[in-house]
Amino acid sequence: MSGHSKWATIKRKKGAADAKRSNQFAKLLRAVEVAAREGGSGDVKANMTLASAVDKARSSSVPVENIERAIKRGSGDLEGGARYVEVTYEGYGQGGVALFVETLTDNRNRTSQDIRHAFTRHGGNLGENGSTAWMFARKGSIQVEKTAAPDEEKLLEIALEAGAEDLNDAESTWEITSDPASFTAVRDAIDAAGIPMLSAELTMLPQNTVPVEGGQAKQVLALLEALEELDDVQNVYANFDIPESVMAELG
Repeated sequence: MSGHSKWATIKRKKGAADAKRSNQFAKLLRAVEVAAREGGSGDVKANMTLASAVDKARSSSVPVENIERAIKRGSGDLEGGARYVEVTYEGYGQGGVALFVETLTDNRNRTSQDIRHAFTRHGGNLGENGSTAWMFARKGSIQVEKTAAPDEEKLLEIALEAGAEDLNDAESTWEITSDPASFTAVRDAIDAAGIPMLSAELTMLPQNTVPVEGGQAKQVLALLEALEELDDVQNVYANFDIPESVMAELG
């Protein structure tokens, strides 16, 4: 399981402060709007990217009416809002940890400056396009807490029959991975089996991980936090491997 996925799980369990919650709502709604526009449809059944963005917003308790307005803005049924474009950034943190950053922005210069400042301030280096993207693959990722899951063999059987690729041990959780095309079927099968999911999303997973500890681990997580707090940043993916207990302490 990727370090970023573990970090997201820990933060999800702890819950978010109100200020960060408001910021996260805005980011999630921006993603919904862009998915509706770029996918050419406001129909979640015909637009897989939109369906994933809507699911993510709902799981974070974004009000349904806000989601519906974002879909209408994206599909052109409602005027207003900025024109956002997708821009990605790549770079390295302490210990050779690779990072891949997805943003939605209406001002490339502002976003580039903010990203560069975050990398520099936390001991990282912003790289060229293509420097780290090849280390990550688009996948469906479903996390299930072990305490709420059936035994490993049963969970694996349900997941594989629905089209999943693998079931990974992530300390306190199980992570079920699939190719993007099978994601919805796997998620629906887990749901139909009555198994509560901690998260279910399309994401970028590293093909290999880099172990870091001590001061380097602290700097890597500080960089991750600094990037995630930027208004234009939607997602940050990293290939670090830090034990869950250490991340919980540093968090």
